Amino acid sequence: MKLKAADPKVLGPEVELDPGSVLDIRSLVINGVDLAPGRAIPDDGDPRIDHSLEGFLFTCGPDHIRHPFPLGDGSGGRYPLHGSFSSHAARIVGQGVDFCQASIDVHHADGGQSRLERHWRIDSAGKVHLLDRLVNTGPAAFPAFLMYHMNVGARLFDDRVRLEGPMLEGGGFGWRFGQEPGGVFCVPAQGGDDAGLTLGPLASLGGLALKVQFATNTLPYLQIWRNQQAPANVLGIEPVSHAWVDRDALERRGDFLPLHPGEAREFALSFWFEPAD
Repeated sequence: MKLKAADPKVLGPEVELDPGSVLDIRSLVINGVDLAPGRAIPDDGDPRIDHSLEGFLFTCGPDHIRHPFPLGDGSGGRYPLHGSFSSHAARIVGQGVDFCQASIDVHHADGGQSRLERHWRIDSAGKVHLLDRLVNTGPAAFPAFLMYHMNVGARLFDDRVRLEGPMLEGGGFGWRFGQEPGGVFCVPAQGGDDAGLTLGPLASLGGLALKVQFATNTLPYLQIWRNQQAPANVLGIEPVSHAWVDRDALERRGDFLPLHPGEAREFALSFWFEPAD
């Protein structure tokens, strides 16, 4: 299932969606180049996440994000890697050349239930917009988490590629941050109601830069991850709902943000490509 701008003259990507896994993005092609990392990813032993991580964007949550963690009910069960979203099939409720709407019923690792109402569209300027509405359809409240895991194949980078944004130290730096062969950091997003980040210039895309914008009311943090430990060669841009600390630490800090039965919460993300400054 592919989306593109309605006007063929518009500079914008062709987006391939994955109806078998919450309508995440498989391939993201612009100027004939697919930015998705493919198999240049780490193997964490979870086939759901292997499948999702190959693509350009997958969604973590809603019951958990990041690494597996005990359920806390004495059963010995665990919240899975990156939560329960991955591998849930999407029911398409509307579709056109430049948009797709879907509803996804999600079963949580701890028995909870939710529904993700997802709307993708590409506007007349070639910008890709995602609006998600998460509804608690279960009988009890749960702490809702969400992280958009945008994965870019670092095979496309050279030493001129930088990450730039007001939340980054000094306003930005080269993409090979931290110690080799990779690392991760998470910072408050800043930027008012919306936060923005730029990755580029990408000579492999003719000098274009990737621009990312997200709503900070429900995604107040930005996590950046890179991994160049062979066979992995990937960089992740990850707007996220919670700071990078263990789940129990989030609870102690009062950061669980419960979603009660029947309640809904919205998350929004946009990205586009433009010539680097």
